[in-house]
Amino acid sequence: MDWQDDGYVLSVGRFGDHDAILDVLTKGHGRHLGLVKGGMSKTRRADLQPGNQVRVDWKARLSEQLGRYEIEPVRAYASLALDSGLALAGLTAAASVASACLPERELHPAVCEGFGVLMEALTGAQPSIAPVIFVKWEAGLLQDLGFGLDLTKCAVTGSFDNLAFVSPRTGRAVCHEAAAPYASRLMALPPFLLGNQAGSPTPADLAAGLRLTGHFLAQSVLEPHGKTLPQARDYYADLVTR
Repeated sequence: MDWQDDGYVLSVGRFGDHDAILDVLTKGHGRHLGLVKGGMSKTRRADLQPGNQVRVDWKARLSEQLGRYEIEPVRAYASLALDSGLALAGLTAAASVASACLPERELHPAVCEGFGVLMEALTGAQPSIAPVIFVKWEAGLLQDLGFGLDLTKCAVTGSFDNLAFVSPRTGRAVCHEAAAPYASRLMALPPFLLGNQAGSPTPADLAAGLRLTGHFLAQSVLEPHGKTLPQARDYYADLVTR
C-alpha cells in the first residue's frame, strides 16, 4: 500500500527513543497516523510541530497497518505563530480539537480545507479575524460530522428574522420573541454566525460563539465516546475572551 497526500500535523508522540507516531489531517485520506523514523531527532522535530503543513508519503504492507510516513515540510505555521501567544494557542487548540473529534481514516476534505484557512488567519496579517474563523471552522466540523447547527429559522415560529438564541438541546435557532419566556435556558447566538454583523465582533460575541460550538462538540461528538474538550481548546477560549 502506498499513497501521497498533503495535510496538517495534529500531534506527534514518541515511539521508542528516536521515532515518532504522527497524526496528520489529510484531504484525501482523513485523519491518518503513521510512523516517522527519527521523528524525535532535533533536525526533524521542527517539521513535525502541530499546525504545520506537510506532504506525506505513506507506505505499509497492508492497509490496516500503522504504516510509515516520509515527510516533506510545506509551510511551518507553528514557527510563524511563535511571536504571538494567542496565535500559538489557537493553532494548538485547532489541532487538538481535530485530533479529538475526527475518526481515524474517515474523509472530511472540507474540514481539512477549513483548517488551512484557519492556519493562515492565525498567522497572517489580520490575526483579529482568527477567532471568528475558529468558531466557523468548529461549526463546519459539527456540520461535517452530522451534528450541524440549524441557524436558518426559528424553531418555534418559523421566522427568519431576529434570530438571537440557540437551543442547547437541539442546536436550532430561536428568535427574540419566542425566546422571551425562557431566554435564560438558551445559548446566545452571535450575529457573526448569521453573517449579518456590521463591524468587528465584540468580546461577548466571540465568547458566545466559542461557548456555542464548544457545547455541541462536547455534547454530540466527544461525550458519547467518554471524551471531553481538549484543555488546549479551553485555554484558547479563555485567552480570546479575557
